[in-house]
Amino acid sequence: MVVDEPGDMSGSDMSGAARVVSSAAQDIGSFIRSQREAAQVSLRQLAQLAGVSNPYLSQIERGLRKPSADVLAQIAKGLRVSSEVLYMQAGILEKRPPSPVRDALLADGAITERQKQVLLEIYESFCRENDSKQSEIAGQAPEGVAASDEEEHQIADPLDRRSEND
Repeated sequence: MVVDEPGDMSGSDMSGAARVVSSAAQDIGSFIRSQREAAQVSLRQLAQLAGVSNPYLSQIERGLRKPSADVLAQIAKGLRVSSEVLYMQAGILEKRPPSPVRDALLADGAITERQKQVLLEIYESFCRENDSKQSEIAGQAPEGVAASDEEEHQIADPLDRRSEND
C-alpha cells in the first residue's frame, strides 16, 4: 500500500490510515483551540504555559501536527483541564461510559491533575472490585447457598461421628 504525501492527491484521496491520522489531528487541534479560546488564553500564552513553541502549537491547532501524549499533558496543564479529556479527544484513551463521580472529579479546580488521576484510579479500582464481586455473587449464588446448607446440616447433626474417626 502506498501512502500519499499530504499534498499529493493524485488519483485517489489520501489512504485510509492517513485520513484517520489527519482527522484525529484536526479534531484534537480544533478542540484545543476551542478550550484555549474559552479560557481566554492567547496562543502565545498557552505555548509558554505548556512549554512548546508558538509555531508548533499553531500547527497542532490547525491539524497539521498530532501531538504526543506528553505534549497533550503539557497542554492540558496549561489549559487547566484534565489530560484524560485531551487523551480521549485525541483517540489515545477510549471513551468511558458517563459517570457523575468522574465528571465531578475532572471538573474540580481545587485539586491538581495528579490528585485527580489518583482519585480516579482509586474510584475505578473500587468499581472493578464491586463488579467482580457482583459477578461472583450472580454466577455462584445457587452453589453457595447449597454449600452453606450442607455445612449447617453437618454441624447440626450430632450423630455424625466422621470427625472423631478420621
